Amino acid sequence: MVPNQWYAVLEPGEVPRGRLVAVKRLGENVVFWRDTAGRVACQRDKCAHRGAALSKGKLVDGCVQCPFHGFRYDVTGRCQRIPANGQRTPVPQQFHVHTYPTREEHGFVWVWWGEPRENLPPLPFFDDLGDGFTYATFRDHWPVHYSRAIENQLDVVHLPFVHYNTIGRGGRTLVDGPVVKWVDGERTKMNIFVQSRVDDGTPPLRPEQIAEPEKLFRLGFHFPNVWENYISEQVRVVAAFVPVDEENTLIYLRFYQNFMRAPLLRQLVTWLAMPFNMIVLRQDKRVVITQQPRKTALRMGEHLVQGDRPIVEYRRRREELIEAAAQ
Repeated sequence: MVPNQWYAVLEPGEVPRGRLVAVKRLGENVVFWRDTAGRVACQRDKCAHRGAALSKGKLVDGCVQCPFHGFRYDVTGRCQRIPANGQRTPVPQQFHVHTYPTREEHGFVWVWWGEPRENLPPLPFFDDLGDGFTYATFRDHWPVHYSRAIENQLDVVHLPFVHYNTIGRGGRTLVDGPVVKWVDGERTKMNIFVQSRVDDGTPPLRPEQIAEPEKLFRLGFHFPNVWENYISEQVRVVAAFVPVDEENTLIYLRFYQNFMRAPLLRQLVTWLAMPFNMIVLRQDKRVVITQQPRKTALRMGEHLVQGDRPIVEYRRRREELIEAAAQ
């Protein structure tokens, strides 16, 4: 995983009040819960005392109580009470569970995975998805590293073969470009512009030969794990590729629309679009889970083509971010 990033890891509805939610994310066993004010906590699922799973405990007075000896931890991870020592005895500072900063925005629970910082960066989401959009979500488990799942959505060459009877119909096998543009100074947000056409015997246009790439089909990707298919001003498909561990990923696939605004109809229209998107995603899954190895790298013995440029750009920048964090 790329350290020092905000990861979309859950939807808020998966962390209801009054419950401890044990999940595996980013290779860690963690527990999510809400305090009395509704704030979400994400903590390592391990008591600082003797290592019991906090998720087997319960919520007491806005704290998670360990099931083993009753130690209570607040949303910051600080132990507030050790019952065996008595309620008036101060708690030593070393009784603290590792806690990840969390935020709830854009319909996701985000976790900061990396070094503690006073000023954390903004969340990596898409500015063009305003309040007028309605969405529905489908969640799917893929037995691959999350980099494989992301690269599939950056792959602009596979459509006429994997999706020959859905979004790849028409036999447009020749790929012009693709053009990759970084849209921020940190090079964590990129747009991909591409044109596919029926092979007429002419070679594909190179990226520098495309005069106005912004008029072409567009994909967007924001590190570390969110992607957007910009279908039109009123329709988008968004995915969050949530790392479970080195060999498993949860994909939260969303269909967004703002062409239907009637309160009683807009959610219905959004849900009616989901079965088609689920079919497309499962077409991808059928192939991607066969790829070896399950985790990708910048150099891994593949033989790539011009149309793979977005994948190369992703891999290169991902490796740079990992190296920068290590330093």
